[in-house]
Amino acid sequence: MRVLDLSRILSGPYCTMVLADYGAEVIKVERPGAGDDTRHWGPPFIGGESGYFLSINRNKKSITVDMSTPEGREIIYRLARTADVAIENFRPGTADRLGIGYERLRQENPSIIYCSISGFGQTGPYRDRPGYDALAQAMSGMMAITGEPDGPPMKHGMSIADIGAGMWAVFAIAAALYHRERTGEGQAIDVSLLDAQLSWLTYAAGNYFASGKNPGRYGSAHPNIVPYQPFATADGYIMLAVGNDRLWQQFCQAAGRPELADQPGFRTNAERVTNRADVVATVGEIMAQRTTAEWMELLERAGIPAGPINTVEQILDDPHVLAREMVVTLQHPTAGEIKTVGIPAKLSDTPGTVRSAPPLLGQHTDEILAELGYDAAAIADLRERGIV
Repeated sequence: MRVLDLSRILSGPYCTMVLADYGAEVIKVERPGAGDDTRHWGPPFIGGESGYFLSINRNKKSITVDMSTPEGREIIYRLARTADVAIENFRPGTADRLGIGYERLRQENPSIIYCSISGFGQTGPYRDRPGYDALAQAMSGMMAITGEPDGPPMKHGMSIADIGAGMWAVFAIAAALYHRERTGEGQAIDVSLLDAQLSWLTYAAGNYFASGKNPGRYGSAHPNIVPYQPFATADGYIMLAVGNDRLWQQFCQAAGRPELADQPGFRTNAERVTNRADVVATVGEIMAQRTTAEWMELLERAGIPAGPINTVEQILDDPHVLAREMVVTLQHPTAGEIKTVGIPAKLSDTPGTVRSAPPLLGQHTDEILAELGYDAAAIADLRERGIV
């Protein structure tokens, strides 16, 4: 499968990286001389490339094209004729104005699957607004339910609206490819950051629909389960997930406080949610009496879900993570040996692979143009005029 990647920043490149990991040939189209904005988002930089760019652009080829010129658009049209999928994340209407929108590219390739990712979608009253991850998190209600109860609304530590939209785009493209296998028909896909975030509200929306009450902020706790949150130990923090009454009884036994299992107000999850403050205070006192390592050994032996709150450094060096091949080493042309996060979904017969490092800007321009029928003289002319 060939993917014509007209996207930049995070949502589109994340989508195309996932497709590339599972075998697609992704041709990343970038601006001559500048490239994807994220190439310059740093420090940190490694070998002239930003850590941000390196994290989401592996397994791709880079070609530089000035799409505002007729000659540049002709290159895009030739690529579209050979592509199965095209992806863009311009503001709605921009691709059409550039002459590279769905209706134009389907003239070159009627079976093309064309995915557009934007802040608010191709329709609706907010269509023309600029879309950013933080805006989608804010407007979707996600920030209103994130943060400490007595603190301000808070965005997630990662760009979950961008990444979530990129994941939805992957799912939609897979469904559209299956449809095309059966019918031969291509189609347009419309993914919005705001819609993607709304879809993640799940039980927060369900709780509102059921009660008519706005969900509050619970910090790292759970609105429907207690105790289900981080607790300080003697030397760090543990995430404790007592997800049902059986686990609560096991926890009380393991903690040496069996009487708490039958204490009025503590016996059932519904009671514990109602008496959240008392339960959390009691468990907090208990957890502070042992170190993280001591608790992890005790809780694992008792079959109680718990985990240390790791730093990024700790988890990327964790033996389980390494055994799962979730840290991969690559050789980059200028950065040398680099590491990247591995592929999470493991397929038994057609596993994804991390085959090549993120490309240098325009690294594959000549190769791709030659494949499209441009000879050496034509490529040199395009380069001299700044079109590639």
